[in-house]
Amino acid sequence: MSDPVHHVLFLCTHNSARSILAESLLNGLGHGRFKGWSAGSQPSGQVHPLALRTLQGMHLPTEGLHSKSWDEFARTGAPAFDFIVTVCDDAAGEECPVWPGHPVRAHWGVADPSRVEGDDAHRARAFYDTALLLKRRIELMLALPLAALDADHRQREMHAIGTR
Repeated sequence: MSDPVHHVLFLCTHNSARSILAESLLNGLGHGRFKGWSAGSQPSGQVHPLALRTLQGMHLPTEGLHSKSWDEFARTGAPAFDFIVTVCDDAAGEECPVWPGHPVRAHWGVADPSRVEGDDAHRARAFYDTALLLKRRIELMLALPLAALDADHRQREMHAIGTR
């Protein structure tokens, strides 16, 4: 019997940088055990070019990435999520849709690299640093013995990852 695929939705207000990075990182690192999506409460309508360049530089998937509303995932027929992870403080404080099932919710606040000012190299470094932080947190999530954890322990572990 094969292990179930765990579905994860990463949320950020504009769904243009951090949540997009997390979606691609999870899909690239999850080895089919995890499937990631991303969305925003007020999507910008485009993925930040430096997010795409960062992912390409890390040899991670970028095909199909686009900025979208979290409303797409609150509809009938949307994937049932095991985890909902906010990656920006604004999205963590917003009133989220009611998600089907009982997904574990966690907040992994990460500074917005698109707000960093400076020359191109400085801004690109901010995106890369953000991707590295998210990669580390995703690797910690992938290492969790999910089958051995009850819902309360999953919740605590996912929350703790956001503090590392």
